[in-house]
Amino acid sequence: PARAPVFGPSKQLDIELEMAFFVGPGNRLGEPIPVERAHEYIFGMVLMNDWSARDIQAWEYVPLGPFLGKNFGTTISPWVVPMEALMPFVEANPVQDPEPLPYLLHSDPYTFNINLFVSIKGTYGLRGTATLTCLVFPQYMYWTMKQQLAHHTVNGCNVRPGDLLASGTISGPEPKSFGSLLELSWRGSKMIDLGGGETRTFLKDGDEVTITGFCEGLGYRVGFGPCMGKILPALQQ
Repeated sequence: PARAPVFGPSKQLDIELEMAFFVGPGNRLGEPIPVERAHEYIFGMVLMNDWSARDIQAWEYVPLGPFLGKNFGTTISPWVVPMEALMPFVEANPVQDPEPLPYLLHSDPYTFNINLFVSIKGTYGLRGTATLTCLVFPQYMYWTMKQQLAHHTVNGCNVRPGDLLASGTISGPEPKSFGSLLELSWRGSKMIDLGGGETRTFLKDGDEVTITGFCEGLGYRVGFGPCMGKILPALQQ
């Protein structure tokens, strides 16, 4: 509320559809990773759900930024798909206008065609199950992973094997390509139909969220496994 904050479970629990990559070899403190060699430091990718408490986030993000609204949980898919397995699905990078600064420029393609889906199973099970988002990653992403890693380390920041860097929410211009309930419900102003008489603006106890993704070749698929999470009631203190 407008007055002092109230401590308790979030009333606007949300998801964020993201992809993320694991660092392979790291770099030494003080030595940036050049963008033309950044792929040598990226091991593989996973699906990621960056759970978000929108009511907490709205209260704290000015002037603090997204701290408590984000720090309570992250879910990734069970399989880390090495970049070598994704190279058959590489595509041209998006056109960037204005052109980035030289330390972020790279001409080699490092954008991957990955089909992504988000579905929610409501409290009443299969009677309330809906696939809310269908999109292709990173059709709507502006920066490549190579640029992300190069920028993150340009000031000499070191990364270590196993560090995880996420994309941020992946969303397109149409409702079926929105990557969060915040967007799908237009900040809670309209209901999302799950079917079976169930509607949502944000998540409720008992809801189960599943993010899936795959690359599709001629007669085969490369998948990540389901990125799943079920919302349980808050613990009472």
